[in-house]
Amino acid sequence: MAGDHMSTAETHRIRILVVDDDPDVLGLAKDVLEMQGFSVLEAPGGADALQVAQAHAGPIHLLLTDVVMPGMNGPELADRLRETRPETKVLFMSAYTSELAAPYGVLAGDPLISKPFTVMGLVQRVRQTLGYRSPFARPGAPERRP
Repeated sequence: MAGDHMSTAETHRIRILVVDDDPDVLGLAKDVLEMQGFSVLEAPGGADALQVAQAHAGPIHLLLTDVVMPGMNGPELADRLRETRPETKVLFMSAYTSELAAPYGVLAGDPLISKPFTVMGLVQRVRQTLGYRSPFARPGAPERRP
């Protein structure tokens, strides 16, 4: 159905910062999100991600970050990024369950996608985290109420 997918013009305004120390995961997530029309910034770690964010003048709508990385882990990165960009939403990626990710600072209610993930799983989870009621809803479209 035509209304089930976001258009490239609609998603291109949504900027996502993807952070993962595994170049294969970083590349896959970036490619998938760009194919969906999102604008993607990328970094291989927390310190690099903070530099990318600082150099980017526009909004960053979502931080998609691995939980366990050398140096600065994902929750630490999220906390640091929120100091200057409190509006940025966060979605964690991890091979660990939320219970096993807890020692790294992931809280029970934090959005988390398990690795390995499917293409559709990633797209749906990103859209949910950004606040779309339906994983296929267009941003800005009126919500239907029962």
